[in-house]
Amino acid sequence: MRVLIVGANSGIGNALIRLIQERYRDAHIYGTWYQSYPTNLEGVELAHIDASNELDIRALAEQTGDLDWLINTVGLLHIDQLRPEKTVTQFDADFFNKNIKVNTLPSLFIAKYFRPAFKHNRPAHFATISAKVGSISDNRLGGWYSYRISKAALNMALKTISVEWQRSLPQVCVSALHPGTTDTRLSKPFQSNVPEGKLFSPQKTAGFIVDRLEKITAENTGNFWSWNGEKIPW
Repeated sequence: MRVLIVGANSGIGNALIRLIQERYRDAHIYGTWYQSYPTNLEGVELAHIDASNELDIRALAEQTGDLDWLINTVGLLHIDQLRPEKTVTQFDADFFNKNIKVNTLPSLFIAKYFRPAFKHNRPAHFATISAKVGSISDNRLGGWYSYRISKAALNMALKTISVEWQRSLPQVCVSALHPGTTDTRLSKPFQSNVPEGKLFSPQKTAGFIVDRLEKITAENTGNFWSWNGEKIPW
């Protein structure tokens, strides 16, 4: 089994690698990092890349070869003092573009350059961490313009990739995954508003993701899954 985790330095990405190492002892695992080197990982081939840089993704694809699982955990919700917008009057074009760059573009670049990695004619997964707030049907609170829009765009990208790959890579299952609120740096400023019992550890979230990928097949491609196994409407 050959696995690539994009964002091995993130809370979820790091936990995913350690869980996969436990469940799949013979797995060959690649991981990427950007801002901080994941010092707690052993037996992993690590590459320093910017997942939003097309040239970095292309170079990585040339190094890794065939893959069975590819999971993108890279994401952005806030930058320094910039927080998700409560109202459209707070909309900032630079912050919006940064959300698109980090939350949407990497999965498109990954699909573009890692397509050959799935031409081995065996079951495989391409999954990306999305967010329930990216569901247009589920939007009842408003706000969070840049984050919502970037995740909605990501969801459309993944759905479109799944339709194309059903024809050209019929054994690949493409998925968007909502992990729930996970205790990571990304969620820190907002954890006080999380209901009791709904703030998950990275390890618990990793368990949801691996459990979900183990259960679904290419027949389930193009779906948006919640942490509890339910499908989320687009």
